[in-house]
Amino acid sequence: MRTMDRDSEVLLTAAVANGTGEPAPLAEALVKFPGVLERAAEAKAKSVAKVEEVDAQRVLPFWPEQFRALPSEIFRSPLFNARNKRSKREYMKEREIVVIGPGRVTYTGEDLRQDDETVWLQLIQLAKSQPLGSLIQFTAGSFLKAIGWPRTKESYQRLRTCMIRMQATSLQIVATRLGKESGKAFSMIPEFEWQDAETKKPLRRYTARLAPALVKLFDGKGYFTRVEWAQRLDLPVGIATWLHGYFASHNPPYPIKLETIRDGAGLTTVRLAHLRELVEDALDELKRVKFLASWQIDGPNKDLVIVERATVAALEPEGDE
Repeated sequence: MRTMDRDSEVLLTAAVANGTGEPAPLAEALVKFPGVLERAAEAKAKSVAKVEEVDAQRVLPFWPEQFRALPSEIFRSPLFNARNKRSKREYMKEREIVVIGPGRVTYTGEDLRQDDETVWLQLIQLAKSQPLGSLIQFTAGSFLKAIGWPRTKESYQRLRTCMIRMQATSLQIVATRLGKESGKAFSMIPEFEWQDAETKKPLRRYTARLAPALVKLFDGKGYFTRVEWAQRLDLPVGIATWLHGYFASHNPPYPIKLETIRDGAGLTTVRLAHLRELVEDALDELKRVKFLASWQIDGPNKDLVIVERATVAALEPEGDE
C-alpha cells in the first residue's frame, strides 16, 4: 500500500473540510503522487540557482571604494575627449574613434567630454553592487557631492544634461578579447528619469539603468583600469584628467609622442609648441596630486613624453605590461 509523506498528510488534513469528509482534489493528487512537493521544491531551487547564476554573470568585478573604473580601451581613446568645454559639440554618426593600442570604438551621439566621463564613472560605481540592468536610484544632491560639483542650479542642470546626452548614444567596442560579444552596440545609459511625467517637477530620487552588455567590457584581468577618485577630482578637467586615465591604463606607462596624445585625447591643437605647453601643464598637475613621480619631454624634436608613475595601484591586477 502506498504511504503518504508528512507534507501530503498535512495538506490532506487541511483540505478535508468540505462538510462531507471528502478530500479536496489537490489533496487527492498528493495522496496518489507522494513526493510531488519535494520535486516541486527541487525545481524551484534549481530555478532560483539559475537566476542567481545569470545575475552573477551581470555583476561588475570588485574594486575598492577609493577607485573608479572603465574598460582600458575607453581610457585610451577620445570617446570622452579633452577639448575646451566652450568649444561646440558635434553630433557623430557611426564615427570610428581611434584607440591607442588594440581595439576599435564606434560611436553615435553628441561628442562627449571629460565631465561626461566623470558622471559615467560615478554611475558605474553606483551600479556595480547589483546586476547590471537593475534600477539605480540616487538623489541628485548626493551624486553632485560624489563628483565634486557644487550643489547649484547650474550643476543640477549640468548633471541632467550629461545623463541625457549619454542616454542618446550607441557605443560599440570591437576587440579580439571580447569574442562573440565584440561589436555589440548599446546605449551608455539606456534609461534615465529625473522628472515627474505629469507635473514636470524634478523627482526626489533620480533613476537610471546601465546596459547589461557593459559587464563584458570589464571581463578578464587587465582589461579594465582603476583610477584613484580623489586624484581625478583634484585635477583640472581636460587634458590632465585624460592623461590620468591613459597613464593609469599602462603598467608601466610607455613613452608616448605629443601627436599621439593629441589624437588620443581628441584635441584640435595644431601647433606643436602649444600642444607641448598644454601637456606640460597637465603633467605638472599629475605630479602635484602625486600620481606621477617624474616626467620629461625628450627626443630630437622634444615631442616624446616619458613619465614615471608614483603608484601602480590603479591598474587592475595582472594587467598589461
